[in-house]
Amino acid sequence: GVFNIAFGAIAMLVAYLLWQMVKVWGWPLAVAAPVDLLLIGPGLGVLLDRVVFRRLERRGASPAEKLVASIGVFVLLVGVAFAIWGGQSRVDAPSLVPVRSLSLPGGASVRLDTVVDLAVAAAITALLASVTHATRFGVAVRAVVDRRELAELSGVDADRVSAVGWAFGAFLAGLAGVLLAPRLRLDPYGLTLVVLETVGVVVVARLSSITVAIVAALAVGIGQSELTAVHVGGQAGQLVESLQANLFVVVLLAAILLLPRLREVGGDAGVAAALARRRPGAPLRRGWAAGAGLLALPLVFSDSALRPALTIPALAIVFLSLVAVTGYSGQISLGQAGFAGLGALLVARLSSGKLFGLPAFPGLLALVVGALLVTPIGLLTGWPAIRRRGLFLALTTLAVGMVISRFVLEQPLFTTGLSVNRPAGFTDDRAFYALEVVGLAVTLLVVRNLHIGRLGRGLLAIRDDEKGARVCGVDVGRTKIFVFAVSSGLAALGGALLAMGTRSFDPASFDPIQALLWFAAVVVFGADSAAGAVLAAALVVGLDSAFGAGASAVVIGALAVLLGRMPGGVLSSLGRWWRAPGGAVPASAVQLSPAGRAVAARIRR
Repeated sequence: GVFNIAFGAIAMLVAYLLWQMVKVWGWPLAVAAPVDLLLIGPGLGVLLDRVVFRRLERRGASPAEKLVASIGVFVLLVGVAFAIWGGQSRVDAPSLVPVRSLSLPGGASVRLDTVVDLAVAAAITALLASVTHATRFGVAVRAVVDRRELAELSGVDADRVSAVGWAFGAFLAGLAGVLLAPRLRLDPYGLTLVVLETVGVVVVARLSSITVAIVAALAVGIGQSELTAVHVGGQAGQLVESLQANLFVVVLLAAILLLPRLREVGGDAGVAAALARRRPGAPLRRGWAAGAGLLALPLVFSDSALRPALTIPALAIVFLSLVAVTGYSGQISLGQAGFAGLGALLVARLSSGKLFGLPAFPGLLALVVGALLVTPIGLLTGWPAIRRRGLFLALTTLAVGMVISRFVLEQPLFTTGLSVNRPAGFTDDRAFYALEVVGLAVTLLVVRNLHIGRLGRGLLAIRDDEKGARVCGVDVGRTKIFVFAVSSGLAALGGALLAMGTRSFDPASFDPIQALLWFAAVVVFGADSAAGAVLAAALVVGLDSAFGAGASAVVIGALAVLLGRMPGGVLSSLGRWWRAPGGAVPASAVQLSPAGRAVAARIRR
């Protein structure tokens, strides 16, 4: 019942541990592989079940809440791997199967590891089919997934069933990572993304048919192989090569757009119940004054100390775009890094006169025009969101972000010879930081206006109860599209400022893993908290600057997996603790109007 987006991270971690045992500690492969695959992998699954997901399952959490928890696990595991083994690629991953080819009749040949992979897939498919359809345990599994509370009333030990499911799922993830690692680069991002991209075949199977998933995977794999035989020159050749390398991403986007819906066990409730419980209070209001002072503090730093701080306001703008689309309207968006990267790319090309033959734009004008040009992409992303929430929408935005990253941001056609210049008059670090703070202030004003008045009430109504909002006359479709458009424009502005701060365009800064980290950071500090978004940006930059790359992922991931114990995020929990000494929750967290207080008084009497 959990769409585990951390599956790729588990595969990566288990593959790294096997490399550590064999290459660093000198264990024989015959000993290391069983320990890694049969003990560590399943043990990690049981640990995740007990520590992270069991609490969510017991209280009937929505698929969106479980998705957020799995994103926290994803970020945590990637951060741990990055902190331990670094970001460099390793090409000496141990192989379970000898590297040799088998001759076939007619002069053809096939790799032995490919044959083993096919045999393993067939065996696992047969095992799962027989267990789920021909055993009492399989019936118990299906019962727990469909209606956990009814299964428990029937005498099923749901916790045991769930633990076995997680153990077997983590074993499969580890096996996938160990089999893939010898043929791919072993690094925290590369292997994780490869496994994550194969989500497309699971979507084709609508999260329910093992056979369809296997057939779809084989079909896409054969398609990739056949595309290697296509040789086209020029720019078309580059496009064919990109399609060959990223066919799974294309399949994911096509499946998401063409399928009417997915099988979301537990309903399709939004994220409002778990992610947006912040209530206004004195500590948060006083926190704004402290935050403004902290943002101004880097202006008195030395030049070397100021340079890392240049990232904070720009990243805060990207985070605020997530507050607008997720915190205020309840829509999970995992593609903000793609919009940010598009903004950086367009602004760089506009300011250097390399966009559609247009003359070079002044830096400040390029910032505004670049953000506006990304807005139509947000409109197109918002169109599928009209009838989608929860997991389906999250996968839609993730697919859009992956396509932007693979087919635009990483293409030499768009990035070769690209230079990123700061606006005239703001080339100095101190002046540019002041410009970023002004941009952040404008963004805060835009986000505030999305939260007040008729539009704000409409967004909150959609977040809390979409059907009820529609009954009350809210134009749900138009409001969703509008907030997606505004959010994408804000993300583009933040991405452009990020690139200007470093004076370079780096596609790796806007890859899909960054989008997941950014989403987790915003949710941890309160999905509907603008102040929390700014604090989250400062924490991410500060931790990575002080302790090295990956430190923020470890901290943010650890906090994200604890969200079940911190409703509304860190700031909301601190606010409740401040208002209720001793940890007691106030009897009424709802802010009543004078008429409401009068009605409540009559009820009490």
